[in-house]
Amino acid sequence: MKSIALREIKSFFGSPIGYMVIALFLLLNGLFLWVFDGEYNLLQSGFADLSPFFTIAPWILLFLIPAVTMRSFSDEIKQGTIELLLTKPLSIWQVVNGKFIGAFLLIVMALVPTLVYVYVLYGLGMPEGNIDMGSTMGSYFGLLFLIGSYTSIGIFTSTLSENQIVAFLLSVLGCFIFYFGFEGLSTQVKGWEDVIALLGMNYHFKSMSRGVIDTRDVLYFISISFLFLSLTVFKLKSLKS
Repeated sequence: MKSIALREIKSFFGSPIGYMVIALFLLLNGLFLWVFDGEYNLLQSGFADLSPFFTIAPWILLFLIPAVTMRSFSDEIKQGTIELLLTKPLSIWQVVNGKFIGAFLLIVMALVPTLVYVYVLYGLGMPEGNIDMGSTMGSYFGLLFLIGSYTSIGIFTSTLSENQIVAFLLSVLGCFIFYFGFEGLSTQVKGWEDVIALLGMNYHFKSMSRGVIDTRDVLYFISISFLFLSLTVFKLKSLKS
């Protein structure tokens, strides 16, 4: 599993993909948070608060993570190397987890430099240090779980087609439905609003962003990741047989 993860990371940085993902993530966030006028500009908000970052980051990642995962298995299927991969002395679960960990770590690498935002806001606070660290750290923690869920969806959709563009679009659709779709649907169904909203990632991400780590939110994200990784294993077993 470790060898698969390392191979994935090396392949990302052996081509422009890894560098482009990190640069694009930081560039888009930087422009919205520090350059463009609007409600997301931290310097114009008047508060030492990173909530604008945690509002736009899930939407940026909704497109960037599928761009990373779209080739995970679709490329293997297209090149005909999927059979060789599945005959390695590794279980299918180990192969899937290796691919998952490789993609997950790449996105985390893109996230780490944003900790500079915390340092800057800490210094800009009036008085210095006037920033809600509990909420900020809870939001970062929630973002890690959100990245894991997005990545598992992307890994699964990459098994559905040998065409990377199709895999990308399916992944974006899946991530959108789980992040915003259920919340949007909850506003249309009377009497079941809370139940339907509970199925969406946005509800649990917002809950963690308050700075209180509830085990129900953690279990939700773990369950989503496990569900889609299990579907990936099931799909690969059908390809193997």
